Amino acid sequence: MRKLELLAPAKNLECGIAAISHGADAVYIGAKRFGARAAAGNSIEDIAELCEYAHQFGAKVYVTVNTIIYDQELVHTHTLLQELKNIHVDAILVQDMALVDYCHQIGLPIHASTQTDNRIASKVEWLRQLGFRRAVLARELSVEEMRDIHAQVPDMELEAFVHGALCVSYSGLCYASQYCLQRSANRGECAQMCRLQYALVDSDGKNVDKPRHYLSLKDMCRIDYLEEMADAGIVSFKIEGRLKNVDYVKNVVAAYHQRLNQLVAKRPHDYQRLSLGKVTFSFRPNLQKTFNRGYTDYFIHGRKADIASFDTPKALGEYVGKVKEIRDRWMRVAGMSSFANGDGLCFFNDDQQLVGFRINRAEGNQLFLANKPQGLRQGMALYRNNDEKFGKLLSQKSAERKMPITMSFSKIDERFLLEIQSLELPDVHVQKELVCESQLALKSQHDNYIRQLTKLGNTPFACEQVNLSEEVSQHFIPSSLLADLRRETIQLLCERLREALVDNEGDEAIENASVLVPTTSEYLHFPYLYNIANHVSRDFYESHGLNQSTSAFELTDWKKESAPAPLLMQCKHCIRYAYGYCVKNGGKKPTWHEPLYLQLPDGRRFRLQFDCQKCQMNVYAS
Repeated sequence: MRKLELLAPAKNLECGIAAISHGADAVYIGAKRFGARAAAGNSIEDIAELCEYAHQFGAKVYVTVNTIIYDQELVHTHTLLQELKNIHVDAILVQDMALVDYCHQIGLPIHASTQTDNRIASKVEWLRQLGFRRAVLARELSVEEMRDIHAQVPDMELEAFVHGALCVSYSGLCYASQYCLQRSANRGECAQMCRLQYALVDSDGKNVDKPRHYLSLKDMCRIDYLEEMADAGIVSFKIEGRLKNVDYVKNVVAAYHQRLNQLVAKRPHDYQRLSLGKVTFSFRPNLQKTFNRGYTDYFIHGRKADIASFDTPKALGEYVGKVKEIRDRWMRVAGMSSFANGDGLCFFNDDQQLVGFRINRAEGNQLFLANKPQGLRQGMALYRNNDEKFGKLLSQKSAERKMPITMSFSKIDERFLLEIQSLELPDVHVQKELVCESQLALKSQHDNYIRQLTKLGNTPFACEQVNLSEEVSQHFIPSSLLADLRRETIQLLCERLREALVDNEGDEAIENASVLVPTTSEYLHFPYLYNIANHVSRDFYESHGLNQSTSAFELTDWKKESAPAPLLMQCKHCIRYAYGYCVKNGGKKPTWHEPLYLQLPDGRRFRLQFDCQKCQMNVYAS
């Protein structure tokens, strides 16, 4: 029996509570500083409130402290970690190894962020020996590679992404934003150079194709692969999106919650959910109605050509039909979709540019427009990237999460006894006595007692059954006393559940951790890939066998003439493969002269290297 965790992003307190309410078993959220999303910071007070809400269901709160840390920031980071320990967060996501020993000292569990480049078993084993409880695997891994890591490191919890935006480079190893704009992705300030439009030029200066978004990937969606991933050893299924709004969180969490529940129902002897509570929804989740650039399962079963979104980095949305007829101020759509006033539609024009427009008024499939969109013609495919009706559903209360209980109310001598039992944790049950003068009722109080005892209001409980003894139903008790008894017993149940759900497991470093094993040969040639940004991290790596310690990319002057052209990205996505010119996999022989370059309109170029032995595309500054 393994417990499966649905892990959701939280931009802020509102998103975190929505995630738990809609079925997440855990959330990850950024603190006020040092998270890998500088624009998604939160106060200690808000994180404490989120912990209070999540922990009543046995759900977890993980905090991202996963940037690289500069020397002058170490004291502030330690202060933050102690504050997070004090409010009982469940774990910290870490990239900078300078934080490892301190987290062990204060008893704060640590997870190895995906920014630590966790793609091979030896790296995951090394992290385990350092006392990490969990490793967040690289997004690029196939289910077979996940299974292999789990087989070699069975004692390590494995977390993997299942949904959301994709970085084209292995996480933690992208320096394009820092190199071009002095905005470090490893400091939470990524400028998303991968979403820009580039010209693809060969060594003769010829354009291979028209300018396109060659590094912009579709969004990940692995909702159909949860069982395979669980069987491969994944225990935490992570949704990307700490910059996304609450509607995204509600819809995506609901969809994956329902699918995980189906897996648990199908295989109850193998899997169960990590947290408690049953969720009821007032809407039907639909992943096509949430921000996406088109979906890909990425490399879940090996390499595929259609993983990029070359034509646009913007949200495409759901296909809704084709243009049947168009006039200056209205159009008809051929298809089965229904429309609402204010819906946002888009289409690709003849230049393959995405063009968006809004519906003023919808009457069936006849759509009235303020202005005819330029380039829209009969027969063109239409997509909806803003669904007004769906958005209104999500803007209201759209889910309720309750833990099921049963109640028993009986009379023993002159005492009345209320007992409450958790249905999800059979060992958790409480009771409370009420001593009061009572008198025989003129009629049975059965229905009244059930009505009074099950008024659970804003509590996290829902009563599924009330057992009343015959004797107690014949006595009259004032409603105010019943309300006090119910409230006090529920309070006891909350306290008992917290005791039962608390995680007392500590994380300690294992002595004699093995010598550091570089994850790829690039680490030997480019030691800045270790992201060493402070003296504590440098000492840490040197104590674990790293002889050639080099400062982080952010602390190196790459503009001086003697500096070599640095490696900026390591990508499993391959432009040559996408165009059908991968000789290793049976493609055509390339007609261009390599090396190829990606070139921005301002003339800046980036050299592409195709490392076919590793099936990897590297991007260098040029």
